[in-house]
Parts: sequence; C-alpha cells; structure tokens
Amino acid sequence: MVSEALNFVLQLLIFPGFLFIICLAFFSEWVLRKFVARIQNRMGPTYTGYGGVLQPFADFIKLLGKEDIIPAFAEKSFFTLTPLLCLALPLTAIFVLPIADHQALISFEGDLIFLAFTFTMLTIMVFLGGFLSGSIFSMVGGVRAATQLLGYEIPFLLVLFGPAIPASSLSISKISMWQAQNNAWGLWTQPIGFGVLVICLLAELELLPFDIPEAETEIVAGWNVEFTGRRLALVRLGRDVELVLASAILVDLYLGGPQQVWIIPPIVIFLVKMFACLLLIGYLKTLFARFRIDQVLSGMWKYVIPAAMIQFIILKLIW
Repeated sequence: MVSEALNFVLQLLIFPGFLFIICLAFFSEWVLRKFVARIQNRMGPTYTGYGGVLQPFADFIKLLGKEDIIPAFAEKSFFTLTPLLCLALPLTAIFVLPIADHQALISFEGDLIFLAFTFTMLTIMVFLGGFLSGSIFSMVGGVRAATQLLGYEIPFLLVLFGPAIPASSLSISKISMWQAQNNAWGLWTQPIGFGVLVICLLAELELLPFDIPEAETEIVAGWNVEFTGRRLALVRLGRDVELVLASAILVDLYLGGPQQVWIIPPIVIFLVKMFACLLLIGYLKTLFARFRIDQVLSGMWKYVIPAAMIQFIILKLIW
C-alpha cells in the first residue's frame, strides 16, 4: 500500500502530473508561436534556448519579477483569486484525461461531465475577473466572454458528449479505450462533431477568430488588461495549460487516445497526435480575421448548433 501511494504521488507531481504538464504547456506555446510565425513569414522566438525554445519560460520568469498592481476599484479578493483558478482549473481537468496510457491518473464514471463543468467555470472566471477588475476595458472583455459563451456552449456540450454514446460510458478513459480497441476513432465516425469541437475550442481558448474578449486593437487586452506581474504570469500559464487541455481532448475523444502502435510507447503516440491538433488550431488561428460578437452568435446559432444537433441525432439513430 505504501509503495502504491508513493507511486501515485510521484505520478501526480512529476509524470504525467504537474511538472510534465507545465513543461508541456511551455513547449506547446513555443511550438504554436514558431508555427504561426512561419506561416506569417516571421522568425518567432530565436534567442532564449535552442531555437528560442526557452522563451515562454523566460517570459514567465520575467513576469514574476514585474511589479504587481491591484487597481483601486477592483474587488481585491476575487482579483487575486482569478489567476489562481485560471491555472488550477485546467491543470486539474488534465488529470482525468489519459495521457501516458488509456487509464487516466484520476478516472471515474462521469469525469466527462466534470470536464464540461471545468470549461464552463473557466469562462465564468474570465467574466468575473474582467467585470470585477474596475476597468471599463476589462468589463467589456468580461461581458464579451459571457456573451460568446451563449453561442458556443450548446454545440460544445453536444459534441463533447457525442463520443460517449457509442462507448456507452461517461468515462474519458473508457471512451478512449473503446475507440482504440474497435478502431473507431471519432474523427471517422463523427467528422461533423470533430469539426464543431475544433470551432468551439477556438472560442473557448479565445483564439482568432474568437479573440473578442481580449481584442487588443479594440479594448487593449480585454478582461486581463489590469493583471500585472505574477498574476498575469499565472493567467498566461493557465492559457498555455488550457491549450494542452484542448489538444488532449481532441486526441482522447476523437483520435483514439494514447494507443500503442507496434513498439512505440503510448505517450509518444499521444504527443504526436496532440501536436498535430495543436498545429491545426494554430493554422486556423492564423487563417481567419476576428469576428464581431454579433457574427459569432448568429453564426453559432444558425450553423454550428444545427450541425452539432444533426451529428447527435445521427449518433442516436445508429447506436
């Protein structure tokens, strides 16, 4: 029992736990920045570390040393709590996703519901963090985030629970294992759901064309404009972890998860799939210009929600 408890603690703290996820988040930010820079005919990070690979970590350390300011009209307790929750929520959610093998570090029947709850809470944190920061720009950004949620939340939930229907389980580990054993990736059986999930994750991550809550050309930096120093460092790190979380969701729910191929370890297969999803997200982020908030809502309700409902109905009829 002691050895099992020690092994679990080591997994929780090192691999595939906190240390591994944080390092993966920094590396994913570097990959995304380099990929987008190449598409835009730029260089991206180059100096800190080999090929600039340590630049995200250097930015994090630099922000930790910056002056930490609390606005006079901000709700001080919640202003301090928001950055912590922006990091803690996605970091906790990753533990219910299978990464090193088909069994997640923390797995239970219904963890898919917990994952959906986590994403909703992240958007609520963005709204409250912006609304209670005491700045008109942050308030507008927070309201935009809450308004955008009204558009993508319904299709997001429909396609998030879509893979659970053929697997007859609300456990992400069991869904991933079922897809691998039956060679029935969600990408092939539910292509519409995969496309809708990518769109909704772009909106959840506030990436172009859905970066309306923090549009720098309109409202400076939106909901996080008042965060500085270590608070901004935690917010940015939380966004990097959420990027890893989004890519991992695509892998586990629609790409068969970390299945072993020949002698290649499952973690390697998982990382290859994850970075493929990351590059897809980066490509779409670069391809589009920012939508207006009314365009997002009308587009979601007119096209994305009907597409998600059609996919869900087809699943219910088949399975």
